[in-house]
Amino acid sequence: MSDWNKDIIEEFRGNDGNVGRMFEGRPLLLLHHVGAKSGTERVSPLMYQALDDGFAIFASKGGADQNPAWFHNLKSNPETTVEISTDTVTVRARVAEGEEHDRIWGQQKRDFSFFAEYEQKTSRSKIPVVILEPF
Repeated sequence: MSDWNKDIIEEFRGNDGNVGRMFEGRPLLLLHHVGAKSGTERVSPLMYQALDDGFAIFASKGGADQNPAWFHNLKSNPETTVEISTDTVTVRARVAEGEEHDRIWGQQKRDFSFFAEYEQKTSRSKIPVVILEPF
C-alpha cells in the first residue's frame, strides 16, 4: 500500500470517516478487496455516491487508460466490505450497465466536475460504475 493511501486510511479511521486535504467534505469510503491473483486483502479509499439501495464507486483511476486493480479484484471476488464513517457494511459488487450507469455517472460528473475531466483524459469508452449492494 502506498504511503499516501496508508495516511488517508489512518486519518479516516482516526476521525470517524472524515478526511482533510483533497477529500475534505467529499463522501469517502474504504473499500476492502481481495487480489484476484494474489488473494491478498487490500483497502482502497474511494469517493462514493450514496444510492437508495447501496453505494456507487467509480473506476476512474484519475483518467488513466486502464481500470484500477480494485475493479478487477471485485469482478473476481464481488462479496466484500466497506467502511463508511464508523460503520462496516457487507456488500456485493456489480457493474452498472446502460441507463443505470449513465444516470449515476452523470450525477457524479455534475456533483464533482473533475470526474468529467477523467472521462476526457481516458481512452476507455466508458469509466465503469460499480454498485455496492448491502446484504
